[in-house]
Amino acid sequence: MKIRYFLTLSLLAFVVVACQEKYTPASYNEGINITPKPLEVKENEGSFFVNEETTFVTGDDERIQQVADFFASKLKKSTGIALQSQSEIKENNFILLTLDSNLSLNEEGYTLNSTNKGVSIKATSPKGIFYGLNTLMQLLPAEAESQSLVNNINWSIPAVEIKDEPRFSWRGFHLDVCRHFISLEEVKKHIDMLSIFKINKFHWHLTEDQGWRIEIKKYPQLTTVGSTRVEADGSTHAGFYTQEEIKEVVAYAAERYIDVIPEIEMPGHALAALSAYPELSCNEGPFTPRIIWGVETDVFCAGKDEVFTFLEDVIEEIIPLFPYEYYHMGGDESPKDRWKTCARCQNRMKKEGLHDEHELQSYFMTRMEKVLKKHDKKMIGWDEILEGGISSSANVMSWRGEEGGIAAANAGNDVIMAPGAWMYLDKYEGDYKIDPVTIGGLLPIKKVYNYEPIPADIDSSKAHHVLGAQTTLWSEYIYQEELSEYRMYPRAIALAELTWTAKDKKDYKDFERRLNNQMVRLDGHDMDYYIPMPEGPTSQIAFIDSAILEFKTPRPVDRMVYTTDGREPNLDSRVYQEPLVFRSDATLKIASVLPQGKMSRIRTISIEKQELSAAVETKALKQGLVTKTAYGKFLNTSDLEGVMEWQEKPLDSLAQANTTLYWGFVIDENQFRAEVIEGYINIPEDGVYFFSSNQDQVWIDDALVINNDGYVKRFSQNDGSKALAKGLHKLKVIYLNNVYRGWASDWNTIEVQIRKSTHEDFQPITADMTFTNGTAALLTSN
Repeated sequence: MKIRYFLTLSLLAFVVVACQEKYTPASYNEGINITPKPLEVKENEGSFFVNEETTFVTGDDERIQQVADFFASKLKKSTGIALQSQSEIKENNFILLTLDSNLSLNEEGYTLNSTNKGVSIKATSPKGIFYGLNTLMQLLPAEAESQSLVNNINWSIPAVEIKDEPRFSWRGFHLDVCRHFISLEEVKKHIDMLSIFKINKFHWHLTEDQGWRIEIKKYPQLTTVGSTRVEADGSTHAGFYTQEEIKEVVAYAAERYIDVIPEIEMPGHALAALSAYPELSCNEGPFTPRIIWGVETDVFCAGKDEVFTFLEDVIEEIIPLFPYEYYHMGGDESPKDRWKTCARCQNRMKKEGLHDEHELQSYFMTRMEKVLKKHDKKMIGWDEILEGGISSSANVMSWRGEEGGIAAANAGNDVIMAPGAWMYLDKYEGDYKIDPVTIGGLLPIKKVYNYEPIPADIDSSKAHHVLGAQTTLWSEYIYQEELSEYRMYPRAIALAELTWTAKDKKDYKDFERRLNNQMVRLDGHDMDYYIPMPEGPTSQIAFIDSAILEFKTPRPVDRMVYTTDGREPNLDSRVYQEPLVFRSDATLKIASVLPQGKMSRIRTISIEKQELSAAVETKALKQGLVTKTAYGKFLNTSDLEGVMEWQEKPLDSLAQANTTLYWGFVIDENQFRAEVIEGYINIPEDGVYFFSSNQDQVWIDDALVINNDGYVKRFSQNDGSKALAKGLHKLKVIYLNNVYRGWASDWNTIEVQIRKSTHEDFQPITADMTFTNGTAALLTSN
């Protein structure tokens, strides 16, 4: 029995040792992956293992104990280990947290030393301890951020010596919740992410033309009226935060050492407020919250004292909700049209000795800043507040470029750099043909990362006025709140590093490597972040003999996987290694895979072998087109079924079908209509041709080539292709003049673009390429 007993123990010991020897960390957990990158890191031999015996040593400081409890709670979710705290240090297996006023670091700085015995974190403030523990979390495997228990991982911390502090005090993220409301839980989810990456300012955009999102008890109609808009299709979009919910978010952020900055827009972007209280405008309405994007003409009246009373009341009510010293008062994109024709505003200008409406806006903003000062608060405004002059104490957020920030800093004003070219996350990160629709422009993560917040044109003696930088996410095209995650991450992580890490320590290639680890941390919080998708071919490919499809990704991924039989690809699917050749019809599905095995959204591409569509023989042609017009509210092409009244007229070109192109201020519903444009297009030679358009539908030879029904009509993702013989081919374009999901199609020039498959660039179909035989009826009869 003893022999069997010892053999059993020996076997168990062998199994344990074998398991330990076989454990290897995932590739994304190899090396040091701290992001943002610390000021100094020295790697040593050895590791510290967190286990059930590990304890926090916090002394008698209750603030430090609260920080320790916060991280103990996080670690228990992922590791299952309940870390306890004690006041005195033991010999080993400890995480020592110490305040040391003698450290030569700012209040957010810390030192971290880890050995095989334990970890010591020192800082001058609890905030520094918090950031030190944040770094400790990033020394652990990325799975430490999981919200559920993770097994079969060594919770080890490499032996390191770290000295760290941020380069900038303002590391910010702006979230617009007005164009599309973002739920309380989603806001908290974002705050969790900001915390992980040491972003410390949350700029909460709470009022807009399209919605007022904060409860003001003295003015209940701000939320009963101003928080709900009726969209063009009859649906409603609504939502606001109660004051108790605001307090909840502010407290949630404070626990993570994040300051919340509210934004109350003025004097422009105020239509939701004016819808509730139209008497605060120059012409007194009536109004409804704006249902299209863009800039609104109606603003707060600068000539009425009751406007200032109203805004002062609002500020008085929100002061107890937001303890941080800064308040954002907007000041951007405020048209002066109403002020120029308003007798009260003009009288105000005369009374105050103001030369123009820009100085009137300066008067408006300065008067509101004085209200904040009574409460020991500071005002931030977008860079338009520079027009007409600002006070020496105002903080400028530079968004239209760097010029406003440069001018303000050189004048001695504090500045936050948020220029749209680098910091606006409502831009595409990849190919706009396959990415969810957004406002436009390309902003790859590398461009965010390489931004320098102190422009060369700022005098070196004034550089300290640049407090930092901030990314901005506007929500016009955040049709589902998860898209806020997709647009924000991982680009916000680049913002974290460019504002925290010393300029000479930044290294994009190393950042890109560490990003693989950080995306696993995002997975732990179920974030729907951007994953580079396979780019290249459009979603519908016609070919005559064969089609060769080549793919790339805008940022490195582990691999691309695909299927050609219509089934969904998975991690075991074929790996894309070289261009794919097709000689028969197929449905290709392809996706990218990250090192941790997470897949991107799947692209589906239809591949069709075609014969050349024969050219049309017709007589008595002349250049031009014919359009049929029906007036009414048509949101989809199916709405045209049964329409009996059409007006017909000739056109010289496609663009002539829509010449208004002035919406953006006031919707003219009298223009709501459908245009069915018909004629012929001349194809110069045999071949496969690709077509692209933002119009609702494009038909070639009675075949539907582009169908944008159900899509926002900009940056079309529905390019189509067709094999065409040399000569004339029937062309039909359907254009619906309407408002769809906030986008006014009247902003579109009617255009269809074409390219031969052997060419790279699209060209517009011009007037000399289109022909008609007189009327739509004749065309149809042919």
